[in-house]
Amino acid sequence: MTTSSPIQGGPREQLVELARHGDSVIMHDREPWRIGELDENYRHSAVLVLFGALDSVPAEYAEHSEGPGRDLDVLFVQRASTLRAHPGQVAFPGGRLDPPDGEIGTFLDAPGGRVSAPHVRAALREAHEETGLDPDGVEVLGALHPVPLPVSNHLVTPVIGWWCKESPVDVVDHAESSLVFRVPVLDLINPAHRYYATVTRGAHTYKSPAFDVNVAGVAETVTVWGFTGVVLDRILDRLGWSVEWDRSVKRPAPGAGPGE
Repeated sequence: MTTSSPIQGGPREQLVELARHGDSVIMHDREPWRIGELDENYRHSAVLVLFGALDSVPAEYAEHSEGPGRDLDVLFVQRASTLRAHPGQVAFPGGRLDPPDGEIGTFLDAPGGRVSAPHVRAALREAHEETGLDPDGVEVLGALHPVPLPVSNHLVTPVIGWWCKESPVDVVDHAESSLVFRVPVLDLINPAHRYYATVTRGAHTYKSPAFDVNVAGVAETVTVWGFTGVVLDRILDRLGWSVEWDRSVKRPAPGAGPGE
């Protein structure tokens, strides 16, 4: 991501401004994190990066509680451990574009500017299918620059959503997801729970920002890393919500499969 000053304003206004300049938020890590390159037959996908008001589960991290975004949380899913691709990994809700989502090159107007219509439809459709989320309660603010994900040969567009009318969410299909959960922004910025997750392939070691979080009812710590960790890190940095953390800390990624 190119270095720039934090975005000013309230949290929704900051997210709108983030989406307005979404093409400038490039997801290059401080060291290469992607393994391989997309080939010419890549598929289009979209994920929903959904910010909502804190639910009944408060943040565990008490420091740095003043400022925009501190009373928000983010929606995640954990993929089922039986899946062939990215088993057990934490992700934003989302998936591939399907023909009913429309043609690439058609657009919708959003507060943060024009956004690809099929990517918005795919992100909302997949979020509904994975979590039971009511798409009518989501205001789409815009989207970020598409991110290559060579391991699955997808070009992924992060769609920024504002949860203006919340609805219950939970696992819909246990063959696809093992958890659906919300994490307070305050817990995501806790510097004690941030580090680089590493994956070694032959002579090369790759890394991505990682976030350890506690989920209600889950005994073990859940880790956000890989593609999702990079996108989340860039968003929090660009918004000016991050707290400085020790970037020298590196740990092996949990359950890293081939290519991540």
